[in-house]
Amino acid sequence: MQLVRRAEAGKDELHWDPAMQPVVGDAEPLEGAVGAIHLSGASVAGRRWTAAYKRELFASRVDSTRALAGLLASLRQPPKTMVVASAIGIYGDRGDEVLDESSAPGTGFLADLCRAWEEAARTAEEAGIRVVHVRLGVVLGPGQGALSKMLPIFRLGLGGRLGSGRQWMSWVSVDDAIGAILFALETPEMSGPVNVVAPNAVRNAGFTRALATRLHRPALFPAPAFALRLAFGQMADEALLASALVAPAKLLGAGFRFVHPTVERALEAAEGRGRE
Repeated sequence: MQLVRRAEAGKDELHWDPAMQPVVGDAEPLEGAVGAIHLSGASVAGRRWTAAYKRELFASRVDSTRALAGLLASLRQPPKTMVVASAIGIYGDRGDEVLDESSAPGTGFLADLCRAWEEAARTAEEAGIRVVHVRLGVVLGPGQGALSKMLPIFRLGLGGRLGSGRQWMSWVSVDDAIGAILFALETPEMSGPVNVVAPNAVRNAGFTRALATRLHRPALFPAPAFALRLAFGQMADEALLASALVAPAKLLGAGFRFVHPTVERALEAAEGRGRE
């Protein structure tokens, strides 16, 4: 059963509005569900974080998670598991520090947003539902993700590193992101924060070289930090220039196997899927 916001829900869909009470007209179809996966959230990258857009980021993540957690907790037969999206932005800008799930949150708007996002699922936890917060890195795949914003520039041979290029970029292929989410859903011992990143983070300059090589293009046009700040303000510092060297400790410890452990293989897979 898929929860959708459009008024006319189709087969195996249920209309919901997290801003309303009740959030669904009839929750009966949700009774006895095995698990729930909640991944919604407006994009943090690609535009300035105005006061209005910060409110949208908050509502799309925190308010919707709180509403869904409350809905699930109210069921007579709630699901055993709730997997909720979060992000490695919770760690903030940490330089070369190796970060795993035991690392303390960082500072800044994005870190505060992620903390509130994870806290919003507490109602489900209190109802006895196993909650997993999948802290996603930069997801590489076809479609509307991070690569869709980079590819047009790089294909023109106009791509380059962001700022110094020394900031760590913790990424994951879309296939491994999906696999990790399903793995978390199906692994009863797993709960709390789970870093969904590949085991081989790269510096931004290394990612830039890998992408340019994959496209057979040069990468000669770096974007200076001051220019990024002029264009994007706070978002540049917290999402484009911040360094987070994140390790998938819980996934590896639980036996999860990455299909695309290197950025070269992830980019090759993304290009192949984009042609399908």
